[in-house]
Amino acid sequence: MNKMNKATKAIIYISITIICLLTLLPLIWMLSASLKLDKDVFSIPIQWIPHNPQWKNYITIWEKIPFALFVMNTTKLTVIITLIQLFTSSFAAYGFAKCNFKGRDLLFLCYIATIAIPWQVYMLPQYSMMNKFGLIDTHLSIILLQSFTAFGVFLIRQFYLSIPNELLEAGRIDGMTEYGIYFKIILPLSKPALSTLTIFSFVGVWNDFMGPMIYFNSEHNKTIQLGIRMFISQYSADYSLIMAASVISLIPVFIIFIVFQRFFVEGVATSGLKA
Repeated sequence: MNKMNKATKAIIYISITIICLLTLLPLIWMLSASLKLDKDVFSIPIQWIPHNPQWKNYITIWEKIPFALFVMNTTKLTVIITLIQLFTSSFAAYGFAKCNFKGRDLLFLCYIATIAIPWQVYMLPQYSMMNKFGLIDTHLSIILLQSFTAFGVFLIRQFYLSIPNELLEAGRIDGMTEYGIYFKIILPLSKPALSTLTIFSFVGVWNDFMGPMIYFNSEHNKTIQLGIRMFISQYSADYSLIMAASVISLIPVFIIFIVFQRFFVEGVATSGLKA
């Protein structure tokens, strides 16, 4: 019996390892291609470890397009929008989870139902509204449009439901207002859920392509994803530089995940998103 259990575990571990390697294969190829000459990117058989790594590709990308400007713009938008989403989502989630008012559940249901509506449906009305406000080709347009997320409210509300109401009642007995309870009791207990939402929000905003493409016209407002597209349109044959730019764009995402991964699994599990 023990031998069968060990054999089963070994098969499971080997299968998981193979699946992980297959999942990482495109990323490994991208990293390898970023260190090659353009003529060697699609060579067969694939040279996974370049004999003569072209580290200068990572210098060239900063010279051929204003890549530093795109990184700064993307960082600015991502940090601002992520912080706003954390506040608006957690604040609204507290109201839906811990405050009793007439029509609360119906309002929450209507709000969450917006997740099912494809962005393409209201893309044109949003653009028309931003155009009337004179916010086209400004960072403020993207910030306003992405400051609220129904998914974030749902995620954090599910976590708040697991917090005992007795803690809140104790705070009310001590004379704390609802704002005091939110800031002094709820938020300190919400690190797992907030960390999970941070990862989702950061990755979503950082990798956003359609929004910036629609709203940004001038070069000084563009983001990394538009910069890579500019690379593709201007240097369509230079795939090594395109891969180098793509690798650079992934680094902040990896850093954020590494920083918050400790809370990520706990946040997903306690927010009711587990399978």
